[in-house]
Amino acid sequence: MQAFRLVEPGFYVTPQLATEDMAGIHSAGFASVINNRPDHEGGPVQPDSVALEAAARAVGLSYRHLPVPPSGHADADARKMVELVQSLPQPVLAFCRTGTRSAALYQKGKQLA
Repeated sequence: MQAFRLVEPGFYVTPQLATEDMAGIHSAGFASVINNRPDHEGGPVQPDSVALEAAARAVGLSYRHLPVPPSGHADADARKMVELVQSLPQPVLAFCRTGTRSAALYQKGKQLA
């Protein structure tokens, strides 16, 4: 099972998820997942967003894909991240390669608000 890092109440981050992780994510009590990783950033072994979304929805999770490159993100991306976290059913779990990018994106969005 993945390690979840609390960013603030109702919002957590984690490293890369796989399709087979979604049932456990739901069982852990999460209601929504945000994928911040662009498709194929990690090569062909990284599951793509379409497959992840299908697996998430199959177990009752809300799912959004907000791909942000590891080299940096625009203010609009950060604002969108905050909007997603605030509008999706909570608790929300966001992921990227390590979870750090997802947390930084959200924190920047909060600063811009």
